[in-house]
Amino acid sequence: MLLSYLIKKILRLFSSAVLFWSVAFCLFIIIRYYALGAEEGIDNAAVPIGDWLRIGVIFGSIIGVFYTIIEFIFDNYLSKHMPLWLVLIQKSFIYLGVLIWSTSKVFAFMETELHLNYLHQGDWWQTSKIFWVIVGYFILASLIFSFIKIANENFGRGVFLKLLFGIYRKPREEQRIFMFLDLKSSTKIAEKLGHFKYSQLIQDCFFDLNRVLAKYDADIYQYVGDEAVIHWTFKNGLRNENCVKIFFAFEKRLKRNRKRYIHKYGLEPSFKAGVHGGELIATEVGAVKKEIAFHGDVINTTARIQEKCNEFGESFLISKDLLQLLKLKSNYKVKSIGSISLKGKTEKVILYSIDN
Repeated sequence: MLLSYLIKKILRLFSSAVLFWSVAFCLFIIIRYYALGAEEGIDNAAVPIGDWLRIGVIFGSIIGVFYTIIEFIFDNYLSKHMPLWLVLIQKSFIYLGVLIWSTSKVFAFMETELHLNYLHQGDWWQTSKIFWVIVGYFILASLIFSFIKIANENFGRGVFLKLLFGIYRKPREEQRIFMFLDLKSSTKIAEKLGHFKYSQLIQDCFFDLNRVLAKYDADIYQYVGDEAVIHWTFKNGLRNENCVKIFFAFEKRLKRNRKRYIHKYGLEPSFKAGVHGGELIATEVGAVKKEIAFHGDVINTTARIQEKCNEFGESFLISKDLLQLLKLKSNYKVKSIGSISLKGKTEKVILYSIDN
C-alpha cells in the first residue's frame, strides 16, 4: 500500500514537472528565436523553429526528470530534518550540476543533429553567456513552479486557480464532507510533556497525517491546536471510502512509528474523529491573509460528533446520513450508537461507530 502510494506520488510529480519544464523551455526558445537573433551560434535562418522546439522538449524533459527525483527526495526524506537555508544551498549546488551536465548533453546533440557550433569543453559554462541566461531562466521558472506547488499545498489542490479567477469571490453552495481529528487525552499529555515537547509531538503527528492525505484525496481546512480539520468534496470523500479509510491509515502509520514516539515522548499518540457531510457555503474571506472559508451547520455538527467520542468510548463516529451514502464494502465493524442530542442542535442525530 505504501509503495503504491509513493509510486503514484512520484508519477504525479513527474508528469507535472516534465510538462512544466518542457513548456517553460519551449517558451524560452520562442522568446530567443524571435527576439534576440544570432548569438553563440544561433542562426534563425539555418534552423527552423520546429527543430528548436524539439530541443526545448528534450531539455525540459531532462530537467523534469532530475527535478522530480531531487524534489521527491528532499520533500519526503531530507527537508524535515534540515533547516530551510541548508536545503536551499544543497539544492542550488545540485541543480547547478544538473544544468551543467544537461546543457552539455543538449549542446552536443545540437552540434550533431542541427550542425550548430556550441563550445562546451572543459569549463565552458563559466564564460558562456547562454548558459547563465539559462540558469537565470531556470531560477525564475523554479520560483513559479514552487509558488504553484506551495499555493496548492496551502489552499488545497485546485483552489488556487479558483481564487485566481475569483470563483469564490461570491459565496457558493457546495457539498462537503468534514472530519474533525483530535488527539486523545491531550490535556494529560500536555501536562506530562510540557508545552515545548507537546508542540513537537503535535508537529510529528501532523507530519505523519500529511503523509496519508494525498492518497485519500483529502485536504486540510484548518489546524486548531491539537486538532486537524480535514475535508473532501462528496465525490472524492465517498470514492473508495476515502473519508473512512484515511483515519485507519493514519492510525496504522502512528502504530508503525510507535517506537519512535515512545522513545521521544514516552507515549504512543492516538486520535479520535467525527465525520459528517452536507451542504454549506464556501466563500473567499480576508484581505491580508486570504483563504477559503466554509460556513454552515455541517461544520458545527461534525465538531459536536467528534466531541461524543469520549462519552461513548469510541475512536471514530459518523452520522447515519453519511454512512448510508458510503455503502461500506470493506470489513469494518459498524455499531449503532443511537439517536444522540448534540450541543447547540434541536434535532437529534443518529450516530454510528466504525472500527476495523
